[in-house]
Amino acid sequence: MTLAPLIRRLQAIVGNAYALHRPEDLIVYEQDALMVSRHKPDLVVLPDTTQQVSEVVRAVRELGLPIVPRGAGTGLAGGAIPERGGVVVALTRMTRVHDIDPISKTAVVEAGLVNADLTAMLEPYGLFFAPDPGSQVAATIGGNVANNAGGPHCLAYGVTSNHVLGLEVVLADGTVTWVGSRALDEPGYDLTGILVGSEGTFGIVTKAIVRLLARREAVRTLLAIYDTMDAACEAASAVIASGIVPEALEIIDGMSMRAVNKTLQAGFPEDAEAALLIEVEGLAESVPVLIERIEAICHRQGARRIQTAATAQDRMGLWKGRKHAYGALGKLARRAIMLDVCAPRSHLARIMRQITEAGTRLNIQVANFFHAGDGNLHPNLLFEFDDNSPEYARVVATTEDIMWACIAVGGTITGEHGLGMEKREYLGWMNSDADIAAMKRVRDAFDPDGAMNPDKVFPTGRPVHGTIPSVRAAGGADR
Repeated sequence: MTLAPLIRRLQAIVGNAYALHRPEDLIVYEQDALMVSRHKPDLVVLPDTTQQVSEVVRAVRELGLPIVPRGAGTGLAGGAIPERGGVVVALTRMTRVHDIDPISKTAVVEAGLVNADLTAMLEPYGLFFAPDPGSQVAATIGGNVANNAGGPHCLAYGVTSNHVLGLEVVLADGTVTWVGSRALDEPGYDLTGILVGSEGTFGIVTKAIVRLLARREAVRTLLAIYDTMDAACEAASAVIASGIVPEALEIIDGMSMRAVNKTLQAGFPEDAEAALLIEVEGLAESVPVLIERIEAICHRQGARRIQTAATAQDRMGLWKGRKHAYGALGKLARRAIMLDVCAPRSHLARIMRQITEAGTRLNIQVANFFHAGDGNLHPNLLFEFDDNSPEYARVVATTEDIMWACIAVGGTITGEHGLGMEKREYLGWMNSDADIAAMKRVRDAFDPDGAMNPDKVFPTGRPVHGTIPSVRAAGGADR
């Protein structure tokens, strides 16, 4: 098929500079942050308005090509990888804030707006947008919506679905529609809830009505150092069991701390096995009381040292080690894969031991930093070889062992990164064939031809990490 007529048509819609077709331009869009699978699109389009998105979708679908929506490409599950080629619709030019209503605490924003930029714009109003994924400084609101992103502060505030009231979406036939509204409890089906987390398989989200929160009077952060991971996990559970729900409750393991020391000179003790990072917010009178109670709990759970931030700068310093942990792992290995799994908080210590055992058994280094408060874990598998190497099978086996350990205690195979390509073949580990068929019927109601972001979410029988999921875990949905 010659694409020349389509290129000219797309150029007429978005402008010559924003309809990319040269190989050197397309290569930028052949992967996202998953970085273990690369597929080059046929074309890339960067629209500036919802009307342009609609016209692009109509033009592309007339030729029967698939469409892959894309934000900033920070996704870690391969959700923006064009496995079948087709046309990538990148929304990074759509960054407008159409309305900020400080009375109703809502805003209407475009899908390409960067999460951290929205938070900065809201500061003069004393408001903030709660979801804060680790890629906050680059990730877009549309990407947050697609994967139902979380972040360190979702323990207290919830994930993206808790903060989106309505969405403008371009459907697979180019139709533009709104679901939801500014109302906090709109009657009828929760179509907004269905779209959040749909990973671009229902349509292209172009605008969002987001719920905003008022900034608290005071915020305090502390770091507790532990000799063992077990003790840090038990301390995290003890804080929640006491009735205190911090805004953030994070754990960083010893390997990650040593990597951060190499890059930031953060001053983490080199011989510690874990650190617990806790942040509380609230009234100026109540926060010191909460901090005092948390410090007492941490001491009872065997904390070697507790450091409480006295100033905003100190607080940012404590967070810096956690926020930069993933990048710092480059000091330890040439390659890393960050997993995204969940386990009940009561099983954290057990799961962390199993993660360590899996890495040791398969000779794969595993570094951990994670959201301990809600049991959302991010084991990072470190290695030197390429994914086409026979040794890569050990990486796949380690990921499978970790996912299966979480499922066995009532957890899940993903908490905030989505299924995308990375986890699609494992959906049957948690869901029956009937469950998956029901999900597909919902997708088909929005996109009967399966043109929007095909081969994502649902099993295809094709490998992503070099092998099909092992037979040993078959029948997981019937455990």
